[in-house]
Amino acid sequence: MWKIYGEPDLDRTNTVATRGLRVNETIFVIGLLLVLLELVLLFLLWSSFLGAPWFPTSLATVRKMLTLADVQPGEVVYDLGSGDGRVLIMAARQFGARAVGIEIDPLRTLWARLLVTILGLQGQVEVIWGNLFHQDFSPADVVTVYLLPKTNVRLMHKLRRELKPGTRVVTNTFIFPGWSLAGKDSQSQIYLYRMGEPAKNENEPSLKYGV
Repeated sequence: MWKIYGEPDLDRTNTVATRGLRVNETIFVIGLLLVLLELVLLFLLWSSFLGAPWFPTSLATVRKMLTLADVQPGEVVYDLGSGDGRVLIMAARQFGARAVGIEIDPLRTLWARLLVTILGLQGQVEVIWGNLFHQDFSPADVVTVYLLPKTNVRLMHKLRRELKPGTRVVTNTFIFPGWSLAGKDSQSQIYLYRMGEPAKNENEPSLKYGV
């Protein structure tokens, strides 16, 4: 194609403009991915700072925890740090319990609520977004826990103060030091406590009278 001398090369100009647009789009996508990565890391670290990092409990272990606690239909199960809601959903669907979960991470709270809605369990399962130390556990018949050892220690006084005698507390992996076991699954590292049980010896705090 013949071009008049001095006429701008439109094909070359369009090519340069297209390349510039693609570079801008690439920079935008990379920036967006970095922001999303930072948000994910923030949510992961947020729950770590306030209790425990989220390590999903296998469904087999969830079933063993609820079975060891002898959850009965109509009882109220509280899951502290409920994550994606798997304990709540199994307690409701397979054990006939009413379930309440407390989760500090807003994304996991939304995800759990979505699952509850999809499964039609809104009348049986409640997922609370908040700090478990700011919630009232007194309605619970069973409390399930999978938290770090230091968080368990912080939690002991609150559990003793708020839970009624006979309430079962089942914990995954980490114990409540000084509390007498009402049952355990050593292979799965699941430990059961019953509020009102005496301590193992007189030098250890009692669930009923401990400070």
